[in-house]
This record gives sequence, structure tokens and C-alpha cells, in this order.
Amino acid sequence: MADAAGIATVLAADGRDFLLRNSADQVKISSIEASTVALYFSASWCPPCRRFTPKLIEAYNELVSQGKNFEVVFVSGDKDQEAFDAYFAKMPWLAVPFSDSECRAKLNKRFKVRGIPHLVILNATSGEVYTEDGVELVTVHGTEAYPFTTERINELKEQEKAAKDNQTVQSVLGTPTRDYLLSNKGDRVPISDLEGKYVGLCFVVNGYGPVVQFTSLLAKFYEKLKEVGEKFEVVAVSLDSDEELSNESFAGMPWLAIPQEDKMGEKLARYFELRGLPTLVLIGPDGKTLNNNVADIIDEHGQDAWEGFPFTAEKMEILAEKAKAKAELQTLESLLVIGDLDFVLGKDGAKINICYFNAEVPVSELVGKTVLLYFSAKWCGPCRAFLPKLVDEYNKIKEKHNDFEIIFISSDRDQSSYDEFFSGMPWLALPLGDERKQHLSKTFRVRGIPSLVAIGADGRTVARDAKTPLTAHGADAFPFTEERLLEMERKIDEMAKGWPGKLKHELHDEHELVLTRCTTYGCDGCDEMGSSWSYRCRECDFDLHPKCALGKEEKRGDDEDEAEAEADPACEGGVCRKA
Repeated sequence: MADAAGIATVLAADGRDFLLRNSADQVKISSIEASTVALYFSASWCPPCRRFTPKLIEAYNELVSQGKNFEVVFVSGDKDQEAFDAYFAKMPWLAVPFSDSECRAKLNKRFKVRGIPHLVILNATSGEVYTEDGVELVTVHGTEAYPFTTERINELKEQEKAAKDNQTVQSVLGTPTRDYLLSNKGDRVPISDLEGKYVGLCFVVNGYGPVVQFTSLLAKFYEKLKEVGEKFEVVAVSLDSDEELSNESFAGMPWLAIPQEDKMGEKLARYFELRGLPTLVLIGPDGKTLNNNVADIIDEHGQDAWEGFPFTAEKMEILAEKAKAKAELQTLESLLVIGDLDFVLGKDGAKINICYFNAEVPVSELVGKTVLLYFSAKWCGPCRAFLPKLVDEYNKIKEKHNDFEIIFISSDRDQSSYDEFFSGMPWLALPLGDERKQHLSKTFRVRGIPSLVAIGADGRTVARDAKTPLTAHGADAFPFTEERLLEMERKIDEMAKGWPGKLKHELHDEHELVLTRCTTYGCDGCDEMGSSWSYRCRECDFDLHPKCALGKEEKRGDDEDEAEAEADPACEGGVCRKA
């Protein structure tokens, strides 16, 4: 039974020495017969929580059926009793009463819960924290991670390392009970047929735009390699939890797939350290990993990428030379003119000519100007938040430089949304649904919005990410060239010499904040993005802009009064990835 000095200290409260089952029965904390207890911070309104809860239920039931001394305690983040009751009704474990809001708040503070789902696993006797990464451990390893101790986690890491050292195509793609893959017709293909071949593992999610676009390009790349006689095969690795969705996405692919019922997607995502989508892992003929992601290479070079296969250093030099030659020939017109589509849309007030709303402005009138391509949409919270800042900086730049323009490239879903969003912009735009949008998104590998690409006066690409320097330096970042940005960085570095190296701040009174040179980060004070310098607590992963840490007089630019982005599961860190 649980020791009173252990989890009771963590879970009990004044006047309450029990937890609840979803039947409303009370369970004395002292009667819990478990050596390992997991605190599950979750809420019904949270989509990632709803996706993870079934996995935790499956692991919990399996451990209990094996007689393991394991218990879970739900710590709700729901907004009302009704939501708590409906969500808890699906759970086979215990919960802190929803009515004990003081205890729930105390647990959130004690374990520094900054996001959900969050699974903290404890030694029930001592209260010692085994791990705060329970969600990842259950997702990747399931019941194999039990009892979730440091020793067991290290053992799993050693097993994983040994597996990588002795990796074969069979060890990656098969299981102890399965030695085959599936064709899109449902035929079983022995994994042994892939030995001696290059194998690309393509991680897929049904309906996710960047993956759909990439697999379409990959199909052409795949067919071209087959045509020239390369021993190459692709295997789809589904990250969909729904088998029907997985089968739907696989039906149109000309290659093989791991059976969905094996649920290997998340395990392989962890094994290959998946960082984002699309991802194509390349495995060599000897079964060893050659590259954890060649998707960017294929995406950048398109159908010509086959000339660089299998992407050795020598082959990459060939692709680099071709890309360099192509970039040297780039002009604004080569980017923005396709057939009869040789115009953008202007409106009254756009400083090009005397234009009327939605009047056609020839691309030729923009030649010789610095142009920002603004990928955005009204449905995207971060885009709406960024727009006032962009309008403000646009007007400041235009006051000094008439050779500057912005073109809005919309990911809106209907004309009314497009018109409403564009009405708040003083610049130009491509028409909604214009085929040039897909061409430009692919050319500049736009994976999220809002995104800004800077094209110089000579028509060549100056910066694929102009949003970061514009956010950091405002209008002073113009014309977004490398030389100008280095000049701004030197100026900031000079200012930083006069800032204190360490300080305490009321927003983070646990530790001192240290002035740290960094790239980009999210400020925990104002929720805006920052760069160059941060007042940082590495222990807590906490950052403050110098302007937030030191006060307004230390700000690099003008006040940034952005509207707060709406919560959206596909919008994180000021970027929406649904475009």
C-alpha cells in the first residue's frame, strides 16, 4: 500500500484523504496498492489530450492485466464539472476531485505543468519523480517503459542504440511476427525483397497539405529512378491513428507500406528523430541509415533531384551547381509571370500607379523594386496577429523608400475571407486560387504562415525568412540583405554591452535570468518572437526580450502592439502549418 509520506503528501489536501473513481466511489489514498503512480494532467477541450488518452488507457489496462503495481491519477484542466465528468467517465483510473481546485492548482505549480497532456510518473512510496516525460515514453514504448524508472529508460536507450548499430531493413520494417509489407493492392511483399536496395521511409498523414504535395512530387521522383534502373523502393509509414484514414492516403501511392495495425508510426518517428513533415528517411543497400531526411532536397530540386541520388557529397555538388545557375537567372518576372498571368492585384491607395480596388497591376511595374512575398490567411491566428505590425513597418519603409512593395499570397478558403483580410492591407496581392501560389510556395518551401520572402531589386532571392529580421528590427531591416542584417546585429551587440549580465524578474522569480546570445525564441513575457539576445533561464526554458526584462527604454524598436493569436492546434510559435 502507498506510504503516507509518499503520494499521500502529494495528493491529499486538508479535509480530503481520498481520490475518486468515475463511479463517484471514494478511494482512500492510503489504500492504493501501487508502487508506481502517474499523474495525468489533461482536459477534454485539448485535442492532443484526446488523442493521447486512448493510448494511456490501452497501456494502463495491459499493465493491470499483467498484475503490475501501477496506478494513474487524473488531474483535470477542464473548465467545468460537466466536462470533467464526461471526460473522466472514459478513464479506468482515479482522479483528484474536480471540486478541489486548490489541489489541482498546487499540483500544476509543483510539477511546472506548462502544457498538456503531461504525465508525471512517481515512486508511490517516496514520492520521487521518475520522469516528467511520461507522454513520450508511453507513446513510443508503451508498456515496455514500465516501471518508468531512470534505469529502465536508460535500458531502453541502450537497446535503441544497439538496434541502430546493428540496423537492418528487417529490424526497421519488421516485427517478431511480421516479415512482410503491403502493396497498395493489399498484396504481401516480403521485406527480404528490399535487401540490397535503397529504401525511403516516407512518413505520411492523410490530408496534410505539405505531405500531399510532397508525395505527389515523390511519385515522379520514384518513377524516374525506376526508369533509370536505380534499385530504390519507398515504404509509407502512417502517423494516422485511424486505419481508414491511413488506407485512404495509401491507396493513391505506387509503393509499399507498413501495415497500419502494427502501429509502428510513432515508434519509427522516435527512432529516426522525426522533426517535422514531410520526411523521407533514406536507408542504404546495407540497411544502415544514410540520411534522416532527404525530403527537403527533393522538394528544393523537384524532378531534377534524381540526378543527385543517393545524395552523396559529390552528387550534392552537382545539384548545388545547377541550383546556383538557376538562382543566378532568377528575375521577378520569372517568379511572378506564368503564361497570361502577368499581373497582381492593386487597389486604391496602393502606391504603384493610380489604381482602383482589384485593378490589375502589371508585374513589369514592380521590376527594380524590393518585393516581399507575404504568405498569409485570415483563418490563421498568428497571421492576424502579425498583420498590424507588418502594416506599420510597411508604411515606415514606404515613407523613405518608394522602391518597395509587398504582395499578399493568400491561403484563404473563400473569396469573402480573402476580400475581408486583403481590405486591411495597403499593398498588392495575387488573386485567390491563383496557380502561382503553389509554384511560389514550392519554390520557397513555405511550410507555415505567416511567412515573408524578400526578393531584391535585381529579382534574386535576398531572404527566405524576412519575417524574423522584420520582427526583430522593424523597418530598419530594409532591404533585408545579408549585409544590412549583419549591420543591425552589430548595432544590437553594441547595445547589449550596456545591459546587465544577470537580473531577477517578477515574471520568473525562481532563478536569475542570464543575458544570452541566441537565434530565435518565444518571449514568455509578451508571447512575441525574439532574436539576437534573450534574458534566459536554461533550467526552466524561460526567455524574456531585453525590452521586457529591462523596460521600454531598452527596446530596440517601436512598441509592438500585436493582437493575440487565437488558440489553434495547428498554430504554434507564431506560425500556422495548415496552409
